[in-house]
Amino acid sequence: MLFAHDTDCSLIAAAALVNTAGRDGEGLPDVTALAEFFTAHGWTGRHERTEAELTSVRELRPRLRRVWYADEDEVVTIVNGLLRESAALPQLIRHDDEPYHLHAVPRDAPLATRMAVEAAMALADLVRTGELSRLRLCGHPDCDNVLVDLSKNRSRRFCDAGCGNRAAVTAYRARKAAARP
Repeated sequence: MLFAHDTDCSLIAAAALVNTAGRDGEGLPDVTALAEFFTAHGWTGRHERTEAELTSVRELRPRLRRVWYADEDEVVTIVNGLLRESAALPQLIRHDDEPYHLHAVPRDAPLATRMAVEAAMALADLVRTGELSRLRLCGHPDCDNVLVDLSKNRSRRFCDAGCGNRAAVTAYRARKAAARP
């Protein structure tokens, strides 16, 4: 394990949240989709299931996306802003049969605030350990998704939207075409 479990989960959830605003359309089209995202990424605590909550989560995405394009100083500015605006106060918490881990806002804080702070805390770990290079853009030329490379050998190149498979098929077809007389 490279990072603490909650850091890994928060980084993966942040990338997934950013990718819901891709060029293929709105990945969070309604409150039901947000509830599915909430469950899929193991969020707990307050979840209002309202249009206002959905709007506030959507509004977080461009700010988080900026992190994947930013240099270290800009990442620090974004992280510090998210933590300051949320009045983050890190504390060790244990809940839902999980071991102690950091929460920096109460579980009853608005969902978008908790998402912002969890992402900021995980990004702070990347900055502190000099691992910002693990934030990557998908290597497929037709994809603008982001990803977090949590592999030991830092070899992940493609997002979770099937781009690795598409690249492999394209390469296979190119090899087959080149082998034909």
